[in-house]
Amino acid sequence: MPTRLVIIPTYNEKENIEAITRKVFSLGVRFDMLIIDDGSPDGTAQIVKRLQGEFGDRLHLVERAGKQGLGTAYIAGFRWGLSHGYEQICEMDADFSHNPDDLIRLAEVCDKGADIAVGSRYITGVNVVNWPMKRVMTSYYGSAYVRKVLRLKVRDMTAGFKCYTRRVLEAIDFDRISMKGYGFQIEMKYTAIKLGFKLVEIPIIFVDRKLGSTKMSGGIFREALWGVIKLRFKRF
Repeated sequence: MPTRLVIIPTYNEKENIEAITRKVFSLGVRFDMLIIDDGSPDGTAQIVKRLQGEFGDRLHLVERAGKQGLGTAYIAGFRWGLSHGYEQICEMDADFSHNPDDLIRLAEVCDKGADIAVGSRYITGVNVVNWPMKRVMTSYYGSAYVRKVLRLKVRDMTAGFKCYTRRVLEAIDFDRISMKGYGFQIEMKYTAIKLGFKLVEIPIIFVDRKLGSTKMSGGIFREALWGVIKLRFKRF
């Protein structure tokens, strides 16, 4: 059986981190966890360290100094996961907007031959709960914009709930991934597809966080908007 790792980047997630950890470890399929914490002043890392005493070598922590961006956190996690021999490496948010039960579905899609499995909010309509309509429209039509510019068929280009197989991450030159915010999710998908890997979307229901605060900002949105145009002309 493939060994599976879930990477969760955190910044001020003390309200969620223990609950999400316990939920992942309660699943019927084994997933190990790697928390990448960017110096959360609320004590998120201290909670993880306490939980490590309970869960041992299934729970890992990388602490970084200050907020360095979502993309760099995931790349640090990918490098860590590859160096520790994991065959499937998943991305997931800490705030339960992604249902941990769906990790099993993502892993199964990769077991059946996909190189990347994506939990998609838009493959069967708009499956988003508790988002303001403005944010839903921005996300939905943002994905449509990306599809048009990059000439792709992927419905949810900014999705951050994914499972990568080892072969995909080994093939990607992380030093050439330039976007650090949510545009990182677009760039990784586009790069994998251009390298010839098979991406499969499965429907999920995305529920906006109940605890903690969102990390979205105008700068992150602008990076994705202009970064997509640059991607269109990137050589692979």
